[in-house]
Amino acid sequence: MLRMISIMSSLLDTVFFDGRNLALEKGRTLFHAGADVQEMFFVRSGHLQLLRHTSRGKSLLLQNATAGMVLAEASAYSSAYHCDAVASEISIVSAISRQSFRAALERDPMLAEIWAAHLAQSVQAARFRAEIRTLPKITDRLETWLAEGNSLPEKGGWQDLAAELGVSREALYRELSRRRGGASRQSEQG
Repeated sequence: MLRMISIMSSLLDTVFFDGRNLALEKGRTLFHAGADVQEMFFVRSGHLQLLRHTSRGKSLLLQNATAGMVLAEASAYSSAYHCDAVASEISIVSAISRQSFRAALERDPMLAEIWAAHLAQSVQAARFRAEIRTLPKITDRLETWLAEGNSLPEKGGWQDLAAELGVSREALYRELSRRRGGASRQSEQG
């Protein structure tokens, strides 16, 4: 799996080599939901999030894109973006036209096969995220997420984890505090 990710990242780096580089400040929006897809974006550095906003004002996190990843992969096959892309830290992305990206897939069967496998894994990850969000208790959501081999981020990453689990920051903070309290009580009893 890691080898495939490394190969794909290397191949994508080549595809985006001559791309137009864009520097994004934290909080800057790269594109908005509903905008026509003209370009594909490869994250060189930093971190961008795909966010969909509900009619009730809630933001749903759809993708965390970091260095070596294509942002909004499904845009290669769509006429419009279905979410907003926002830099969550200072980031650099390379942009090429959607037509150039698709032409690269047509020219390189290995890239096309790895890309298809990547899209399949993205679908699986989206289904897992949806499964987690159907669980009624935050405890169950967090346990399921951890059981998949994930580990708790540093304190500065808790907001992203809350978005991943589909809960408020405050609810996640309370759950983490409860867990820390339970762990310290167990060590005192041990």
